Amino acid sequence: MTFKRARNDEQRGERRRQILDTATAMLSEMPVAKLSLNELSRRAGLAKPNVLRYFESREAVLLHLLGTEIQDWIAELERSLEPTHGTPRQRGDRLAATLAKTIAQRPVLCDLISTQAAVLEHNVSTGVAIQHKNATLRAFQSLVRLLLRYLPELGTQDAFRLVGLTMLTVSAAWPYSRPPEALLAAYTSDPALAPMQVGFTDLVRQALEVTISGLLARGEDVPLGAGPLSTAQPPVEQG
Repeated sequence: MTFKRARNDEQRGERRRQILDTATAMLSEMPVAKLSLNELSRRAGLAKPNVLRYFESREAVLLHLLGTEIQDWIAELERSLEPTHGTPRQRGDRLAATLAKTIAQRPVLCDLISTQAAVLEHNVSTGVAIQHKNATLRAFQSLVRLLLRYLPELGTQDAFRLVGLTMLTVSAAWPYSRPPEALLAAYTSDPALAPMQVGFTDLVRQALEVTISGLLARGEDVPLGAGPLSTAQPPVEQG
């Protein structure tokens, strides 16, 4: 098939969708680490230089897909998280369970999150990095609004902290819950090692239960990454 250059915005948009749809299909068959630009180009029916006309690197393609996957997850949470009665602790535990269950059902998203900092955010320009981080910030803000409807006791800053810590938990738990064959054999042959093998959903749920309980108990409502509050500070006068 002879390559035809896209000559208007509609054709260029269609070419971008073609590349993204191809990458999405590939991620249903293989992990992020196996998706190469050469194979993506071949399956999309484009020469590699033509793919690079629309995305500056493999990582730029995958960062775009990460943003799309997060938005799809948020839409699912909108349907899954309904306000319920109960104590903050009870609602926090149910929130942790829902977050863990819904994200576990999205293995492509988990894989993208787990490679984001170490791989995907490398080999991109400042412009792509700005677009990606702005998209991530908007997604975090949407998640914060959603979480506050379910657990308003958190406060805006602590809800943002919960979102950030959820992403960090997923990033660590995903590869940890997928051990290589040698470790699987070790778990099978030595029953004493059983506590070391934890499923992804349970690991994320337990981590988020503890995180939410801690945020509620401390009641600091401070920005993500902030240092501990000083007990020596005088109380703020009201009125």
